[in-house]
Amino acid sequence: MITRTLLFAAILTPAIVFGGSTPISKAPTDGNLRAGNDSVLRVNSTNQAYDFFRPWTKKSPFSRRGLGALIEGGYILVTAELVGNSNYVELEKATTAEKSGAIVERVDYECNLALLRPADQKFLEGMKPLAIDEGAQVGDRATVIQLESNGEIAETSGILTSITTAGYPMDNMGLLIFRLSAPLQQRDGSFTLPVMRGGRLLGLLMRYDARSQTADLIPPPVIRHFLKEAAKENYGGFARAGMAFTSTRDPQLRKFIGLDQPGGVYVTEILPGGAAETAGMKKGDVILAINGLPIDQDGNYEDKEFGRISFSHVTNTVSHPGDTIQFKIFREGATFDLPVHLTARDRSKMLSESYFMDRPPKYVILGGLVFLELSRPFLQEWGADWVKSAPQRLVAYDAFQYEKPRDRGKVVFLSQVLPSPETLGYESLENVIVSKVNGREIRSLADLAEAAKHPVDGFHEIEFEEDPGKIFLDAAGVEGSRDRLQKEYSLPALERL
Repeated sequence: MITRTLLFAAILTPAIVFGGSTPISKAPTDGNLRAGNDSVLRVNSTNQAYDFFRPWTKKSPFSRRGLGALIEGGYILVTAELVGNSNYVELEKATTAEKSGAIVERVDYECNLALLRPADQKFLEGMKPLAIDEGAQVGDRATVIQLESNGEIAETSGILTSITTAGYPMDNMGLLIFRLSAPLQQRDGSFTLPVMRGGRLLGLLMRYDARSQTADLIPPPVIRHFLKEAAKENYGGFARAGMAFTSTRDPQLRKFIGLDQPGGVYVTEILPGGAAETAGMKKGDVILAINGLPIDQDGNYEDKEFGRISFSHVTNTVSHPGDTIQFKIFREGATFDLPVHLTARDRSKMLSESYFMDRPPKYVILGGLVFLELSRPFLQEWGADWVKSAPQRLVAYDAFQYEKPRDRGKVVFLSQVLPSPETLGYESLENVIVSKVNGREIRSLADLAEAAKHPVDGFHEIEFEEDPGKIFLDAAGVEGSRDRLQKEYSLPALERL
């Protein structure tokens, strides 16, 4: 059976979860220069996400507390999850409880990193920035920094057990990850935790499994990539090759494609409009090498710093948007070199966005019919088991969006019906995909809003991909109901585009 490794897939993975009662080691054992309160700050964030069932409102606010690491330039480095959808972010000195408002200077949810700076730069006077670690290897010891409620440093020693590539929480982008084995307890403010090695910042802890006592760290190469891009006027983010591949370990697969040489991975999908497609890569190609480095049957190459690791480390972590990667391709018995000019993902062209942060969702309300554009956060409103419990047609569109025609556009659907005289008989309609409004193809909410300006013979004709097929609204009644709808349902507006 073929299993696929995606370089552009997107699933949500859990944030940090702590538990258990394993005692914490107070003293570092890795030769670490003790990380004092002069390099670590509490970060208090008030967050409030939008309600995708009622996109004109927000959910109840909640608070997060984590630790940030002061780095060169007067910036505090934290995970992006800590400040996502934040209303207010505050910095706090651990021992004195002195506080300052913070500004989110740069945030990238794909690599789960954010840079903060205090509203008053004098707030950092007397503090010491941390240098970024270099040269860490499997087997090295490191120290996780936490704070007690009284501001005292609590240090837990751990061992770096593996260096690999894996999906990051928001978008499952395959970036480098350090895995650390360490017994952690819940402490005061543990959403983001700095990890030290030899007095330098080894990374930020972003996930922790209490059962296996294993932590995933955002490592120095990812941090350095983020900081390099953050220093630019126009932030470029992280590049993607734009393809999916599978192992060629199956001898029957190798025989089928005529591959009689060792190594190589089989390309199973090409992201429409992505770097690979633009370069001319095709489904069924076999990637034999990258930048002259041979690739084995599982997609790994020999990295001079980290050993055997997936070639996505080269395309996603090492390379930047605009860089060109040389792929060696096997196709129909011939071998040739293919330069691929890497680009970041254009999220505006995604059929269903995998995350939605720091901005409100779009919606249009027409006579009580609530229309949305499909996104994964909407599906995730069904809970942790959303893949099974959310509307299956919408889940399928999200899961297989790259197999849809490139001109498909956004998936616009009727999410619910607000009861009104204009919608009598339609109250049970929900989560059905719109194909046309007033005879016009719908590829975005902007299309729908424009089509609604042009009723046909005094009616709005709305066509769906599924049952009931077609419904009609009296155009004059819809127009006359606008003020009443806003008042009855406390709507700030009938559309947000």
